[in-house]
Amino acid sequence: MAKQTILGRVTQLARANINALLDQAEDPQLMLDQLIRDYTNNINEAEQAVATTIGNLRLMEQDYREDKEAAAEWGRKALAASKKADELRAGGHTPEADRFDALAKVALSRQLQTEREATAAEPTIASHTAVVDKLKAGLDQMQLKLGELQGKRDQLVARSKSAEAQNRMLDAVKSIDVLDPTSEISRFENKVRREEARATGKEELAASSLDAQFEQLEGLGDATEIEARLAALKAA
Repeated sequence: MAKQTILGRVTQLARANINALLDQAEDPQLMLDQLIRDYTNNINEAEQAVATTIGNLRLMEQDYREDKEAAAEWGRKALAASKKADELRAGGHTPEADRFDALAKVALSRQLQTEREATAAEPTIASHTAVVDKLKAGLDQMQLKLGELQGKRDQLVARSKSAEAQNRMLDAVKSIDVLDPTSEISRFENKVRREEARATGKEELAASSLDAQFEQLEGLGDATEIEARLAALKAA
């Protein structure tokens, strides 16, 4: 049951849809950082679990080899005891021959027992080997996913920094457009033109006033001339 749980976790994590998770995230960068941390922790836990499973498999394999070796050794002992019994029986030593035949039977019994133990272990070893292979494949996929996460995170950070720099540049350009110094010069120029027009108006006004004064003087001259002439007529 524990092995199935480990395998299920590894498979689920390896098949995680990163893009779907990012689409649901309010802050993709923070989401990626958290995913990387979670993935790293899960990989570490999975590696420890897989290492334990592999260790158990190696112990079973070692026991299996020892059982096979023991079965072969008991077979050799049974054969040696049987041959010895045949030699003794041929020499007329029946009691001794029977004793060695009995030893051969014991050895064969031990051989049969160890062979059965080895045979019984074979399906379990095969099952554990398949599980370990799947766990290793799952870990490899998780490592690939972790690399994918790290790559997406780095790309996202680079794009975010680029976008921030571009936005700052555009904001600066926008502020320059709003505070365009040529518009200030234009307003100052209009002010100068108004002052120049005002001065021109004053000049024209002053000129018209002088003309009126001279006209008044000319009028006074005519009146004086008329009075002089009238006095002359009266004196004649």
